[in-house]
Amino acid sequence: MATPKIRELIENIASLLPTGTEGIKDDFKDNLKILLNDYLRKINVVTREEFDTQSAVLKKTRSKLDEIEKKLKGK
Repeated sequence: MATPKIRELIENIASLLPTGTEGIKDDFKDNLKILLNDYLRKINVVTREEFDTQSAVLKKTRSKLDEIEKKLKGK
């Protein structure tokens, strides 16, 4: 789940490391990416795309439910 915001955060943090430590920066960025992704999974954070998809499914389901309820009330 390396979204652009997470990548930007990692780059910003890595830029705080001293210059001349490119090998360390690369390892640091890889480890930080793993740590952030693991943490976000543990706290059950979903991406905006997943949220929007589930919201659309829920809206469609709610619409169908309302339609069925109207039909049942009419009988």
